[in-house]
Amino acid sequence: MLAQNAYTGPARSVLPRWAMAASLGVLLLVASLSWCIRDAAAATADPGVEPVPEVIADAAVPLTEQQQVSARNEMTVWKAVVLGVVEGVTEYLPISSTGHLVVTQRLLDIGNDSATKDAADSYAIAIQFGAILAVLVLYRKRIELILRGIIGRSERGRRLFISLVLAFLPAVVVGVGLEKPIKAHLLGPVAVVIAWVVGGIVLLVVAPRIKSDRPGVSLTSITPKQALIIGAAQVLAMWPGTSRSLVTILAALAVGTTLAAAVEFSFLLGLMTLGAATLYESAKNGSTVIDAYGVASPLIGVVVAFIAAAAAIRWMVTWLQTRSLAIFGWERIVVAAITVGLMMAGVISTATV
Repeated sequence: MLAQNAYTGPARSVLPRWAMAASLGVLLLVASLSWCIRDAAAATADPGVEPVPEVIADAAVPLTEQQQVSARNEMTVWKAVVLGVVEGVTEYLPISSTGHLVVTQRLLDIGNDSATKDAADSYAIAIQFGAILAVLVLYRKRIELILRGIIGRSERGRRLFISLVLAFLPAVVVGVGLEKPIKAHLLGPVAVVIAWVVGGIVLLVVAPRIKSDRPGVSLTSITPKQALIIGAAQVLAMWPGTSRSLVTILAALAVGTTLAAAVEFSFLLGLMTLGAATLYESAKNGSTVIDAYGVASPLIGVVVAFIAAAAAIRWMVTWLQTRSLAIFGWERIVVAAITVGLMMAGVISTATV
């Protein structure tokens, strides 16, 4: 079983609270995006203030009225729903949410225009908030344990918090420097397909050796050294298509954790990693997303991503209790093959926009 330490995985009473949790997520996202708009307006309110040259170079050019109309047509309600489902289902499964979103956006003709490229990339990150909220609700008992550890009321919670912070740091240090090169050279179907295939082969090779009842270190007994190794592996997931869940789960298993601990540590680490990325992107480009797509589409994406992520997490936890990770390896290879076919047929562009 994946349960451990007298805790049986995601809390079972979450379904009646989905509406309340989704509403909370909507309010938080609106507040965050509103703050971004107000901050941007304040920065340009005084014409006597000379902007910093570097900021001017990186600033997004406001869309014209015609471009805004075109962008609204680009991101329709049904497309927002599709992207929310793709994000939610793939975020915590070891199949790469970024890779699936890149290909899905190409299929839906989103972000192919240079005027909306930045908005589309930022939108894909912003809707991660829904997946983050799903883990916060499903694993609220673990979050409570961590909070008790932070205030000194739980030794197990304190150890888990320290491990998560140490695993989070490598991605922060490396990610800041690699953000622009990754967006410029790797956010395209070719790079994604390569990562999908490599990751799929790795999963098919190692999956038969991983048993759900394998002995190992529990979640709250992960050492600082083990956490740093897992965090270093997470850096590999910056290549779109690799999958943060894949590398963190395999790294945790490699340092000696149980399968239960590996999966749950990956989920909790995702809270910190995805949360930081979402807040950073919202603060930096939140106004760009709203300028292009308005408020309704991002909120729809967040709510749908929350529901889809909650369902996907529950399914994965149940699946791994009796079956292996091999299904995810096959999924990666099949999707990669389909994507190659679409590129060869000219349905989606191979270029990194």
